[in-house]
Amino acid sequence: MTNNWPALASRLTSALNLASAPLAITFSAEPLPGVELFDAPIPEALDDGRTGRVPAGCVFWMKAADRTFGTVAADHANCSVGSLTHGFIGLDEAATKTDVATMLEVGWVTMDIVPHIPVVTEKPGAVTYGPLTDTPVDPDVVFLRLNAKQLMVLSDAIPGLRIEGKPQCHIIAVAKEQGEVAASVGCAASRTRTGMPATEMTCAIPARRLAEILDAIETNSIADAAVARYAADDAQRFA
Repeated sequence: MTNNWPALASRLTSALNLASAPLAITFSAEPLPGVELFDAPIPEALDDGRTGRVPAGCVFWMKAADRTFGTVAADHANCSVGSLTHGFIGLDEAATKTDVATMLEVGWVTMDIVPHIPVVTEKPGAVTYGPLTDTPVDPDVVFLRLNAKQLMVLSDAIPGLRIEGKPQCHIIAVAKEQGEVAASVGCAASRTRTGMPATEMTCAIPARRLAEILDAIETNSIADAAVARYAADDAQRFA
C-alpha cells in the first residue's frame, strides 16, 4: 500500500474529533481476496425486480463502522439511485424502476437533473467497505460522518469545498471520478434508510489526496481551537 492508512485515520479522527470512524470505500473488478462478502437475507423482489441485502447501498456506510466486507451489484440493487451512482446500472435501467418513478412523480427530482448526477463511470465487480484503519488495499474514497462543527473545520481547510444535496450517495462518485472533496447535507431517502442522525452530514474525500488534505485540516483545527479558547476566555467577562 502507498500510505499508512491506520496512521492517517488516527490523525483524521483526532483533527476533526470524529465520533464515527472514517471509512474506506474501494471499487474493484472482482471481490478483494480474503475479504468476506456481506451476507444478509434477501427479501422477495418487487414487481420491478428490485431487492437487495439492504434497503440501499448507503446503509453499508453504517454497517461498515466496525468491520470490512465486500459487496456486489445485487447487494445494492434495492436502491436504483445508488446502483446508478455507483456504476452498477445505467440511466436507462434506473428509469424503469418504481423507486425512481416515485421520486420523479412527487417532484423530488426532475428528469432534466437526473442525467447530470455524478456516477462511477466503470462498472465495478465489487465495492468494499470498512474502517479506514483496516483497509487491505489503497481505497478510492475516504468517507466521513460529520457534525456541523466538524464540517466548519473541513470547510476552512478546503476553500471552495463542494456542498452537495440529493442524492446523498453521489458524493462517492464525485470523490472517485472527479478527485474532489464533496460534503453532503444528506437526502430524505438516505436519511430514512440509514437512520443517520439529523445532526450528521457526510463527506467523501479522494483517498489519494488524503495526506495532502489532512495537513490543511490539522492546521485549521489548531487555529480554530486557539480562537475558541480566546472566545471562551473573553466571554467570561459577561458571565
